[in-house]
Amino acid sequence: MGILGVINSDPAVKRLIETAVKETPQGKHDLRFFFDTEEIFEFLSYDLPEIVIINFSDPLIDIDKVVSRIQDDKWILNFGILGLYSQEKDNEESLLKKYKHLNVLAMLDNYRLRSHLVKNIQIIEQNYQLIFQREFSRNLLDGVSGSFSIKNDILAVPLYAGIAATILAQRGLINPDNKMHLQLALGELIVNAVEHGNCGITYEEKAQAMANGLSVVELVAERCKDPLIRNKKVEFIWDILPEESVFVIRDEGKGFDVRAHLKKITNQDMMSLHGRGIRMASALSTELKYNEKGNQVTLILKHDTSVEHEVPVGFSREQVLNVKKGDIVLREDEPSDYLYYIVSGQYTVFHNLKQVGILSPQDIFMGEIAFLLNQRRSASVRAEKPGKLILLTRKNFVSIIREYPHYGIFLSKLLAKRLVRSNDQNATLMEKIRG
Repeated sequence: MGILGVINSDPAVKRLIETAVKETPQGKHDLRFFFDTEEIFEFLSYDLPEIVIINFSDPLIDIDKVVSRIQDDKWILNFGILGLYSQEKDNEESLLKKYKHLNVLAMLDNYRLRSHLVKNIQIIEQNYQLIFQREFSRNLLDGVSGSFSIKNDILAVPLYAGIAATILAQRGLINPDNKMHLQLALGELIVNAVEHGNCGITYEEKAQAMANGLSVVELVAERCKDPLIRNKKVEFIWDILPEESVFVIRDEGKGFDVRAHLKKITNQDMMSLHGRGIRMASALSTELKYNEKGNQVTLILKHDTSVEHEVPVGFSREQVLNVKKGDIVLREDEPSDYLYYIVSGQYTVFHNLKQVGILSPQDIFMGEIAFLLNQRRSASVRAEKPGKLILLTRKNFVSIIREYPHYGIFLSKLLAKRLVRSNDQNATLMEKIRG
């Protein structure tokens, strides 16, 4: 992956991170530690890292100030965040709620650093393009799918749930207020699949073990001493469609009596931990359903079309254009002396009267290629629903780049990645032709 930024001043936490990374077979991450606010923001703006570790419990760093600076230019700082915290000082759920607007994929308490830090980094690396490459959003024409095959490791579950929730938040498909709730709900459902599905742990067995001072993690580890249980996996599959997202969680267990279980938790105290995941998922989803066997749950979530992306601080003084459904915002073959930053809405792209793509806030810009190359527009764009655009003239855009030079670096990186993607597609096509 290369550079791995760490926002931390605690020497003990630094040693834990260095040890964990050094002990991995790869061990090639370039660790860089920062605790001064200006140095942190300079690193994030110009090095454009892909993964950043933040110690949210660090007493010597003004975390809220750092977060505020990040949110000012959140559109370009689309890195994955692994949060660290001390159980003595902070609570995981509270931190996820407080920093819901950031790309926090998972929170690790300091006790899990040695065992799970690198494991989480590797999972993010393997799925980075799917999570953060906003230029892939045009695939929404056909939907975007993904899947994980998850081992019976409860401590790794939050990251998988965090990736799924972040994908939707990055694409502006859910309100940030719901990101944390979706992350927790999916996490609970996956944990249920591990505990009760693959490991066959009943509610009574779990309650008895916890009463005896045994944690759920230890109980699962005990069951996984049996090779037949250890080798079972939880399949976590999702489809992001234009109007909704569908999440499927399937275990390899015997299943359970769904109707009896749902009736039981309906009559329980709302504060009860038993059935918490199902209650959270039911409250959040458009539809929650189980298969007849009881070893698969499907969560369907309707997209929130009212979500607006934050306007970057550098664009905050520019002209705002409110568009209506049916408005033509760009016309094919017209001069390209301006481009748009997409705040909200959905837009269809036409070339020679044929639909060739869909644009939304996740695409960031509209009309940037012709604008940068001084060419005429290669396509027309029509608004499919009410939206908001920021108009950037050539003169104003150059002035903004001079004032915020890291915007230029980000735009160059964005275009370079699109070129790499195009080259990869061409190479794949050539292989198919030769084959």
